[in-house]
Amino acid sequence: MHIHILGICGTFMGSLALLARELGHHVSGSDANVYPPMSTQLEEAGIRLCDGYRSENLIPSPDLVVVGNAMSRGNAEVEAVLDAKLPYTSGPQWLAEHVLPGRHVIAVAGTHGKTTTASLLAWLLESAGQSPGFLIGGVPRNFGVSARLGDIEGPFVVEADEYDTAFFDKRSKFVHYRPDVAVLNNLEFDHADIFPDLAAIERQFHHLVRTVPSTGRLLVADGEPALIRVLEMGCWSPVEYFGRQNESAWRLVLERDDASRFRVIHAGEDAVVDWSMTGEHNARNALGALAAAAACGVDLARGCAALARFETPRRRQEVRGEIGGIQVIDDFAHHPTAIAGTLEGLRAATTSGRLLAVIEPRSNTMRLGTLKGRLAESVAAADGVWWYQPPGLDWSLGEVLAASPVPAARVDDIDTLVATLVEQARRNDRIVIMSNGGFGGIHEKLLTALEAVHG
Repeated sequence: MHIHILGICGTFMGSLALLARELGHHVSGSDANVYPPMSTQLEEAGIRLCDGYRSENLIPSPDLVVVGNAMSRGNAEVEAVLDAKLPYTSGPQWLAEHVLPGRHVIAVAGTHGKTTTASLLAWLLESAGQSPGFLIGGVPRNFGVSARLGDIEGPFVVEADEYDTAFFDKRSKFVHYRPDVAVLNNLEFDHADIFPDLAAIERQFHHLVRTVPSTGRLLVADGEPALIRVLEMGCWSPVEYFGRQNESAWRLVLERDDASRFRVIHAGEDAVVDWSMTGEHNARNALGALAAAAACGVDLARGCAALARFETPRRRQEVRGEIGGIQVIDDFAHHPTAIAGTLEGLRAATTSGRLLAVIEPRSNTMRLGTLKGRLAESVAAADGVWWYQPPGLDWSLGEVLAASPVPAARVDDIDTLVATLVEQARRNDRIVIMSNGGFGGIHEKLLTALEAVHG
């Protein structure tokens, strides 16, 4: 079967393409902006990529078109699909019909940390010899790919996004997956382009809760008021809480301020984790993954030992290089909570030198300015911050700069930004670049410029 995917370089759709290819289908796809790391994965899998949306991309006619949720009416290729009456479906629906049947499905949901937690869980299951399948919205470096089928008798880990499914299906993606185990990591307002308020997102999370069987399990982060409200709408599955509260079934005790060492306590057992990641948010991600792995039969000691060998997913506190003692870190954080958590973790782990933040407010929520009032406080752990104002931002960053608790500057040209960073950086500094997009290739541009001056 020839499957053509619209929006193929998105993290979810690109991962879906890899699964379709592994199932033996001929796969092609289109996207408006083809860039690594997803484009590299797809090309290596023998998948043909079309840059831009055109009716010609559908020649010869595919047997099925899988439509990404970024696609809308008016898109030339969408219109061509409809006019030609080609068979089409959404990505989550295709996954639910062709990959998940018969599998023990673990869905990882939450506003933040889905990619890291799903990657952690897949690695814990792999280390226990279970050869899991997975679909993750990033590239787990322990595997080198963002999706695989794994052992068809083994579990399947899916990053469960609350974003809408497609232009013709406005339900959240995760309602399609019908998991046996659902991890609810956290919940706060995001995706202002499709949800009017937090209550609307809570309603979608309850739709996910409704799909978990009574023989399944809900693993819920403690201290999250929105998740409590979700469960109060009705719950029909066993619930285990994880986090810092004493009464939680899975309890986290930090043994270092940067959370690179922590203790896990569960059912009278405890184990210590020493690993390479920092930040309490990542320790909580690991705790949720350990609880989910235990639901699949992985014992606590074995799971904690495996965390020491975990490699961060691409673009999650990923060190892209170090030149002249100046470290360049790539991180996907783009929501105020995620920005603050990343910086606080790196701050605690930075024993000398400065922590410099470079942030592109690129997500749809950021472009709308819905959470702009929280941005200034989110960078308090940094020594300085540069805000990049991308084209199409509907508001000015001036208010954020005025309220900033640390030295802050606004830049609207990437080459100027790189030159400024090279001029001001010095040995032992850590520069963390945060964006949910390609950011104009700034990471390689910065490393090249640092090499020329500080190498």
